[in-house]
Amino acid sequence: KLFGGGMVGLHFTALLSKLGPKLNGIVDYGFWVPEPTMKFPGVDDFLKKYQPAAQKAGVDPLGFYLPPWAYAMMQVLGHAVGGTKSLGQQKLADYIHANQFDRVVGKVKFGPDGEWAQHQTVTIQFQNIKGSDVEQSRQPGKQVVIWPDKFKSGNLIYPYSAARK
Repeated sequence: KLFGGGMVGLHFTALLSKLGPKLNGIVDYGFWVPEPTMKFPGVDDFLKKYQPAAQKAGVDPLGFYLPPWAYAMMQVLGHAVGGTKSLGQQKLADYIHANQFDRVVGKVKFGPDGEWAQHQTVTIQFQNIKGSDVEQSRQPGKQVVIWPDKFKSGNLIYPYSAARK
Protein backbone atom coordinates (compact mmCIF):
# COMPACT_ATOMS: atom_id res chain seq x y z
CA LYS A 1 0.00 0.00 0.00
CA LEU A 2 2.04 2.82 -1.45
CA PHE A 3 0.68 5.94 -3.13
CA GLY A 4 2.54 8.02 -5.66
CA GLY A 5 4.41 7.86 -8.93
CA GLY A 6 5.42 10.36 -11.58
CA MET A 7 3.10 13.10 -10.34
CA VAL A 8 4.21 16.17 -12.26
CA GLY A 9 3.51 19.46 -10.53
CA LEU A 10 3.40 18.56 -6.85
CA HIS A 11 6.68 20.44 -6.31
CA PHE A 12 5.34 23.79 -7.47
CA THR A 13 4.62 26.33 -4.74
CA ALA A 14 0.93 26.76 -5.61
CA LEU A 15 0.22 23.04 -5.22
CA LEU A 16 2.42 22.61 -2.15
CA SER A 17 0.47 25.34 -0.36
CA LYS A 18 -2.96 24.18 -1.54
CA LEU A 19 -2.45 20.51 -0.73
CA GLY A 20 -0.47 21.00 2.49
CA PRO A 21 -0.72 17.94 4.78
CA LYS A 22 -2.71 16.02 2.14
CA LEU A 23 0.70 15.42 0.54
CA ASN A 24 1.99 13.43 3.53
CA GLY A 25 2.87 9.90 2.48
CA ILE A 26 2.84 10.52 -1.27
CA VAL A 27 5.90 9.20 -3.06
CA ASP A 28 7.09 11.20 -6.06
CA TYR A 29 10.20 12.00 -8.04
CA GLY A 30 12.28 15.14 -7.88
CA PHE A 31 15.42 16.65 -9.30
CA TRP A 32 16.47 18.78 -6.33
CA VAL A 33 14.91 19.18 -2.88
CA PRO A 34 16.15 21.06 0.20
CA GLU A 35 17.56 18.05 2.01
CA PRO A 36 21.03 18.05 3.62
CA THR A 37 22.16 15.30 1.23
CA MET A 38 21.53 17.62 -1.73
CA LYS A 39 23.29 20.74 -0.44
CA PHE A 40 25.85 20.92 -3.22
CA PRO A 41 28.34 23.80 -3.43
CA GLY A 42 26.68 26.86 -4.93
CA VAL A 43 23.05 25.72 -4.79
CA ASP A 44 22.16 27.94 -1.81
CA ASP A 45 23.75 30.96 -3.49
CA PHE A 46 21.82 30.21 -6.68
CA LEU A 47 18.51 29.91 -4.81
CA LYS A 48 19.14 33.14 -2.87
CA LYS A 49 19.36 34.96 -6.20
CA TYR A 50 16.72 32.99 -8.09
CA GLN A 51 13.91 32.90 -5.53
CA PRO A 52 13.42 36.68 -5.10
CA ALA A 53 13.62 37.19 -8.87
CA ALA A 54 11.08 34.40 -9.47
CA GLN A 55 8.73 35.81 -6.84
CA LYS A 56 8.98 39.29 -8.36
CA ALA A 57 8.24 37.83 -11.82
CA GLY A 58 5.23 35.94 -10.44
CA VAL A 59 6.63 32.48 -11.14
CA ASP A 60 7.39 29.63 -8.75
CA PRO A 61 9.19 31.34 -5.82
CA LEU A 62 10.57 28.13 -4.30
CA GLY A 63 12.23 27.10 -7.53
CA PHE A 64 13.34 23.69 -6.30
CA TYR A 65 11.77 21.53 -8.98
CA LEU A 66 13.59 22.50 -12.18
CA PRO A 67 15.59 25.75 -11.80
CA PRO A 68 18.71 24.24 -10.16
CA TRP A 69 19.04 21.80 -13.07
CA ALA A 70 18.32 24.46 -15.67
CA TYR A 71 21.06 26.61 -14.14
CA ALA A 72 23.44 23.64 -13.93
CA MET A 73 22.95 22.88 -17.62
CA MET A 74 23.88 26.47 -18.46
CA GLN A 75 26.93 26.10 -16.20
CA VAL A 76 27.95 22.99 -18.15
CA LEU A 77 27.46 24.75 -21.47
CA GLY A 78 29.39 27.79 -20.28
CA HIS A 79 32.22 25.59 -19.07
CA ALA A 80 32.27 23.75 -22.40
CA VAL A 81 32.37 27.01 -24.39
CA GLY A 82 35.24 28.21 -22.20
CA GLY A 83 37.04 24.88 -22.46
CA THR A 84 36.77 24.60 -26.24
CA LYS A 85 36.85 28.32 -27.10
CA SER A 86 34.19 27.38 -29.64
CA LEU A 87 30.45 27.42 -30.29
CA GLY A 88 30.74 24.44 -32.65
CA GLN A 89 28.13 21.86 -31.70
CA GLN A 90 30.34 18.84 -32.24
CA LYS A 91 33.25 20.35 -30.29
CA LEU A 92 30.91 21.23 -27.42
CA ALA A 93 29.31 17.77 -27.45
CA ASP A 94 32.69 16.03 -27.46
CA TYR A 95 33.91 18.20 -24.58
CA ILE A 96 30.75 17.66 -22.54
CA HIS A 97 30.88 13.88 -23.06
CA ALA A 98 34.56 13.74 -22.10
CA ASN A 99 34.35 15.70 -18.84
CA GLN A 100 32.69 15.70 -15.46
CA PHE A 101 31.38 18.97 -14.08
CA ASP A 102 30.90 20.05 -10.46
CA ARG A 103 27.72 22.14 -10.56
CA VAL A 104 24.96 23.39 -8.25
CA VAL A 105 23.29 19.97 -8.55
CA GLY A 106 26.44 18.01 -7.74
CA LYS A 107 28.67 16.13 -10.12
CA VAL A 108 27.35 16.00 -13.68
CA LYS A 109 28.71 13.56 -16.25
CA PHE A 110 27.15 12.39 -19.47
CA GLY A 111 27.47 9.03 -21.14
CA PRO A 112 28.19 8.40 -24.83
CA ASP A 113 24.47 8.56 -25.67
CA GLY A 114 24.08 11.99 -24.06
CA GLU A 115 22.14 10.71 -21.06
CA TRP A 116 23.41 11.12 -17.52
CA ALA A 117 26.20 8.67 -16.77
CA GLN A 118 24.82 8.35 -13.25
CA HIS A 119 21.15 8.63 -12.32
CA GLN A 120 20.35 11.98 -10.64
CA THR A 121 16.56 11.88 -10.32
CA VAL A 122 15.54 11.27 -6.71
CA THR A 123 12.55 9.50 -5.23
CA ILE A 124 11.03 11.50 -2.41
CA GLN A 125 8.22 11.09 0.07
CA PHE A 126 6.32 14.05 1.44
CA GLN A 127 6.48 13.84 5.22
CA ASN A 128 5.69 15.93 8.29
CA ILE A 129 3.79 18.66 6.44
CA LYS A 130 1.52 20.66 8.72
CA GLY A 131 -0.86 23.31 7.48
CA SER A 132 -0.47 25.18 4.21
CA ASP A 133 2.43 27.51 5.02
CA VAL A 134 4.71 27.17 2.01
CA GLU A 135 7.74 28.31 4.06
CA GLN A 136 7.95 24.85 5.61
CA SER A 137 8.83 23.56 2.13
CA ARG A 138 12.19 25.32 2.46
CA GLN A 139 13.04 23.11 5.44
CA PRO A 140 14.54 19.63 5.31
CA GLY A 141 12.33 16.75 6.36
CA LYS A 142 9.34 17.70 4.22
CA GLN A 143 10.41 16.20 0.85
CA VAL A 144 12.53 13.35 2.17
CA VAL A 145 14.82 11.58 -0.30
CA ILE A 146 14.28 7.84 0.00
CA TRP A 147 16.27 6.79 -3.09
CA PRO A 148 18.97 6.59 -4.42
CA ASP A 149 21.07 5.76 -1.39
CA LYS A 150 23.75 8.35 -2.21
CA PHE A 151 21.16 11.13 -1.67
CA LYS A 152 18.97 9.35 0.89
CA SER A 153 17.94 11.66 3.73
CA GLY A 154 15.31 9.56 5.48
CA ASN A 155 13.23 6.43 5.38
CA LEU A 156 10.05 5.56 3.58
CA ILE A 157 7.07 5.64 5.92
CA TYR A 158 5.04 2.60 4.98
CA PRO A 159 2.20 1.79 4.59
CA TYR A 160 0.77 5.00 3.15
CA SER A 161 -1.72 5.28 6.02
CA ALA A 162 1.15 5.44 8.56
CA ALA A 163 2.50 8.61 6.92
CA ARG A 164 -0.93 10.24 7.11
CA LYS A 165 -1.04 10.22 10.94
